[in-house]
Amino acid sequence: MGLTLGIALYFTISTFMHKGPTTMPNLSRRLMMAVAAATLFLGACSGQSSAASDGDMSLGDPDAPVKMVEYASLSCVHCATFNNEVFPELKEKYIDTGKVHYTFKEFLTPPAEVAAAGFLLARCAGEDKYFSVVDSIFHSQQEMFTSGDVRGTLLRIARSAGMTEEQFQSCISSEEGLRALNTRIEKTQRDARITSTPTFMINGKLAKEGAMTMAEIDAAIAAAQK
Repeated sequence: MGLTLGIALYFTISTFMHKGPTTMPNLSRRLMMAVAAATLFLGACSGQSSAASDGDMSLGDPDAPVKMVEYASLSCVHCATFNNEVFPELKEKYIDTGKVHYTFKEFLTPPAEVAAAGFLLARCAGEDKYFSVVDSIFHSQQEMFTSGDVRGTLLRIARSAGMTEEQFQSCISSEEGLRALNTRIEKTQRDARITSTPTFMINGKLAKEGAMTMAEIDAAIAAAQK
C-alpha cells in the first residue's frame, strides 16, 4: 500500500464540488506536480489556523514510559480495521491510564486524494476534534468505498464536527493545508522510510508492519517496560 512521494499534493476543487454521488477518484486526474506558492490560511475552518495543528497528533501522557507511534492512512482498509476493532481497547487500557503516549502519523495510500481530504478535514475540525473525526472517517470508510459518495460522506462528518459546507469546501481545497500535509509525509519518509500501513513503533523500535492484535500490543508494551 505504499505511495511514491516527493511531489506536493493538490486537489482539484471540482473533485468535491459535485453535489451528487462521486465515483472513486481517479488518482492520475487528482494529483498535480506542485502546489502554488501563494499562502492561503484556513480561516474558514471553524476559526482554526492550520498552524495550530501542523505537527503530529497525539493522545495520553507525554511522560508515559511507553511511546507508541502508528503510521496510518485514512484510505487503508487494515488501518480502519485496527481503529475500529483494536484501538478502543488500547486507548482504554493503556493511553487513558497514562501508561502509553500514542502518536498518530499521517500517511497516504491509494486513493491518496481520499486520505488527504480526510486528514485535511480532521485538521480543520480542530485539535480537540481531530481524533473523533479520524475515527468517524475510519468507521465510514467501507461506506465511502461501496457507495462512491466520498464527498457526501466527508461532508456529513464535517457537519457533525460543527463545520458548514462552505467551511468544508474551503478546508479540502486549501493549498496551505495540502502543503503542510505533504511536508509531514515527506518528513515521515525521510525519518522512518515507511512503506506500508499501518506500521507501529514502540519506544523507537519497529513493533510491526500491519495491524496489531491486542495480544501483540500487550506483549510489545510488556517487553518495552523491561
